[in-house]
Amino acid sequence: MRYIIITLGCKVNQYDSQAMEQLLRADGHVPAEPGTTADAVIVNTCAVTAEGARKARQAIRRVRAENPQAVLAVCGCFSQTAPEEVRELGADLVYGSGDRAGLVAELVHTVEQGGIPAFRELPGDARGTRNFEKLPAGASEGRTRAYLKIQDGCDNYCAYCIIPYARGHVRSLPVADCAALVAQLASQGYRELVITGIEIASYGRDLPGHPTLLDAVEAMALAAPEVRLHLGSLEPRVVTQDFCERLSKLSVCSHFHLSLQSGCDETLQRMKRRYDTARFMESVKLLRKYFPGCGLTADLIVGFPGETEEEFEKTLSFVEECAFSSMHIFPYSRREGTRAASLPDQLTRAVKTARAARAQRLAAEMERQYLDSCIGRVLSVLFETESDGMCVGHGENYCEVAAAGKGFRGLVRNVEINGTQGEMLVGVCI
Repeated sequence: MRYIIITLGCKVNQYDSQAMEQLLRADGHVPAEPGTTADAVIVNTCAVTAEGARKARQAIRRVRAENPQAVLAVCGCFSQTAPEEVRELGADLVYGSGDRAGLVAELVHTVEQGGIPAFRELPGDARGTRNFEKLPAGASEGRTRAYLKIQDGCDNYCAYCIIPYARGHVRSLPVADCAALVAQLASQGYRELVITGIEIASYGRDLPGHPTLLDAVEAMALAAPEVRLHLGSLEPRVVTQDFCERLSKLSVCSHFHLSLQSGCDETLQRMKRRYDTARFMESVKLLRKYFPGCGLTADLIVGFPGETEEEFEKTLSFVEECAFSSMHIFPYSRREGTRAASLPDQLTRAVKTARAARAQRLAAEMERQYLDSCIGRVLSVLFETESDGMCVGHGENYCEVAAAGKGFRGLVRNVEINGTQGEMLVGVCI
């Protein structure tokens, strides 16, 4: 069977798609060659914003038109929250945000039976899901780093977010399983593992004994000390002095992505976030104390309902004080089914677009300052590609780094940084 997998959205979706590909390859199925049609297509969708949902619709229509004879399966957050719409867009099989192994099995069976899918009920309420779905860990063909999903679901119910309704309650992979998978991936030659989940700060609250994220990370580091671990997005409340002290003793990448969303306390309250700017800044200072020179990145939503010009200016001032190495800027996207969708004082698209542009300019300035601050430092770099005598990879701070050399792909080397090239650091292997 020739298949195509299209992945939209976050690193968790990337992990799920890689797992589905491994299940297909293990049974002897092959990816369709570029430019050819497939027997089966999987679209793994996102719905975190209205734009994400729009892209999901667009992708489903496109692959249906390009592969009219293929069995089309759609999964992920968009199909979880709008299954009937997905069916109307031409999907033959509609799954939600769980049971990827079941999707793969049904997809293969449907193709083998001549492409006539058996009737199945559409996805139900994701909040009824209580068990963590164990999937094969690893990476797509040719990758040098792998993702490891250790947690799924979210119980925070932030005012703007559809994810708890799409992903369900917090579920975690037991600590022993986390460690075993890390050891397995290390034996396969991976030298960096991205530890991901929907909200990894909540890891373990559903498990017996309530182990923490740090407990899992320590077990994983012990299982494969030669592998560097790269943590996914962190809620500020998990970053304490004890967390940083213990984490600093492990082989962990010095890049941390903190979930900010706003730098104004009044806006954070309306968003129903569980921290204020003082707590966020405490996390920033702790990380920089225990990981000097670390890369700090953040997400920012601008134009949230009720955000005044004064509140936006507070956010810009706070962001500048944090001095992030990079940021993801999002204009607020109204999502039906969330509390924020019915809040008064919804801002116009023009205002949101203008504020996003201002925030993006500030983010670019901070990124340039951070890159310049890396000159003269020695970074540990995992090289991923090689061309014309130049090897390119990512440093421990997640900056892209280029250095002259051959045969470094898949290896971790120390690089002395001596300059920049656009948004890339350049240096010499030592």
